[in-house]
Amino acid sequence: MATQPPRTALPTREQLLDAAQDAVLAKGFSGTSIDELIAAVGISKSGFFYHFRDKSELAKALLERYVREDDAIFDQLESRGDALSEDPLHAFLITLKLLADMFADLPNGHPGCLVASVCYHEQLFARQVQEVNTAAVLGWRKRFRARLEAIAALYPPRIPVDLDDLADMVTVVVDGGIILSKVTRDPPSLARQVRLYRDFVRLVFSEPRHAAT
Repeated sequence: MATQPPRTALPTREQLLDAAQDAVLAKGFSGTSIDELIAAVGISKSGFFYHFRDKSELAKALLERYVREDDAIFDQLESRGDALSEDPLHAFLITLKLLADMFADLPNGHPGCLVASVCYHEQLFARQVQEVNTAAVLGWRKRFRARLEAIAALYPPRIPVDLDDLADMVTVVVDGGIILSKVTRDPPSLARQVRLYRDFVRLVFSEPRHAAT
């Protein structure tokens, strides 16, 4: 989601990964060929195989890079939330608002999720690629669960809630919101879904308004 330098200014390996990500998000991994990637980058087929042994190795590198970039985005948003509030609930709500605002600022909507793309077509990928995908989702669960545990220590949930499930809802809402925004051709709906999750978190943990003063 960060601004990318011109493709011609990048090392060839990164150019291949950029071209592959664009193609996979547009038409899936099975619809993406090595020939179209080398044509997009302007190298020979031997040049492709210098960087990647096969399409499976390309898929693994592509997914690992995607997950690193997502983690860096979450790190940045969480740091900004923490800087604006020492209260764990308020900091998390700020982080979610920043996430929603970021999605709202994408002029053509979210391009898609590689994690979801791999999940939908697991049979196309080697075990190593599937394991990267699983580790990414479980890593996001761990990240957000830690936030929710800190919140729950100060704001006991007002309804029975499994913190793993509530943490997983970030992935569910974002990936589901991407699908919704594309199917309905309504890019702003992704940001709205994140804001609804934010409101739900606030309701789960906020003290009742009629609480004794």
